[in-house]
Amino acid sequence: MFAVIRTGGKQYRVTPHAVLKVEKLEAEPGATVTFTDVLAVGDAGALTLGAPVVAGASVTARVVAQDRLDKVIIFKKRRRQNSRRKNGHRQHVTVLRVDAITAA
Repeated sequence: MFAVIRTGGKQYRVTPHAVLKVEKLEAEPGATVTFTDVLAVGDAGALTLGAPVVAGASVTARVVAQDRLDKVIIFKKRRRQNSRRKNGHRQHVTVLRVDAITAA
């Protein structure tokens, strides 16, 4: 069984017991998070698409950790101007483990 959920402006295909990193959610490690924005649910060849969401479907996940991704370097240079700028950014993410997928 799988589901496609929407969170943080992105879509994720999840299966039970899968670990995924999503945009930061306000939840403590060990807490349970429920996603009701389920766009599709598939099981044994049967696919249910939502318009835009599947009614009655939800995905529950447990928060494993609040983490940060690897550093991304932003380097801007204007040639022959003796001008350059170097910045770094580490995006905050929430690490989740999917517990259950329920479909109505």
